[in-house]
Amino acid sequence: MQIFNALMARAIPFIPRAIIQKISRRYIAGTTPDEALARVQQLNAQGFSVTLDVLGETVSTLQQAEKTASDYIDLLEAIHARRLNAHISIKPSSLGLLLDTRQCARLAARIIDAAELRENSVCIDMEDVACTQKEIDLFSRVRAGHGNVGLALQAYLKRTYQDIEVLTREPNTLRLCKGIYVEERTHLVDDAWRDRSAINTHFLNHVSRCFDSGSFVGVATHDAALIEQVIALAQDNGIDKSRFEFQMLLGVCEPLRDKVLRMGFNVRIYVPFGMDWYGYSTRRLNENPSIAGHVAKALIGL
Repeated sequence: MQIFNALMARAIPFIPRAIIQKISRRYIAGTTPDEALARVQQLNAQGFSVTLDVLGETVSTLQQAEKTASDYIDLLEAIHARRLNAHISIKPSSLGLLLDTRQCARLAARIIDAAELRENSVCIDMEDVACTQKEIDLFSRVRAGHGNVGLALQAYLKRTYQDIEVLTREPNTLRLCKGIYVEERTHLVDDAWRDRSAINTHFLNHVSRCFDSGSFVGVATHDAALIEQVIALAQDNGIDKSRFEFQMLLGVCEPLRDKVLRMGFNVRIYVPFGMDWYGYSTRRLNENPSIAGHVAKALIGL
């Protein structure tokens, strides 16, 4: 089965877009805010909190970045009006990070101000390694004037050890994931480029550092063994459940997410929506070849 999954993952560039779109319905909450907010309401009713992600990364003009910021603010207002348990995740490249860092910081601060006004919060997503330092600098800049902003970090990068030491000198809100972007091996820990389980030890080290520093940490993983290790680490160190949460992607490992919720832990679902469903879906398929079964079913049922 693993061989089949790997072959399907390599075949992604040759799979018709119609197939990818059919698969994406499981992992993407539609293309419009109304569709996404309806899904948030359903998840909230089940006991999950949510982070909403508007799909789309690098923009080509500052005008597009301005439009993206306005869309995020409109989304925050809709969340507030419907009294939903959801915050938002923003990708700095969609706010012009690679065009004008000062403009990006201005737009990010504008979004964070809007969230604060509505008693909400924002997570700055981490992108590929070319953006890592820029995004940490952005976080440091906007964090100085706001307490409602967090930052994602990727455990598969060697540099995360240094980054997390700096970021936890005072309590912060951090989101820790294994990492999804394809990077040069020199940037990665151990055998992370071929074995994602090799990241687990480093992931746990980073979670431990967050616990020690008093930082809140979002543990973003679908690795059942890693989740058990994080729970054991928290229990051994007397860490209250309010100090961390587990985060999982919409439509992925639903039995596991339900189990973790039943155990009494906070679980937040990462809910993407928007027009850029193709890029997001292909990244998910590359990251998780076990989704190959869904690809096969879609091919049969098309």
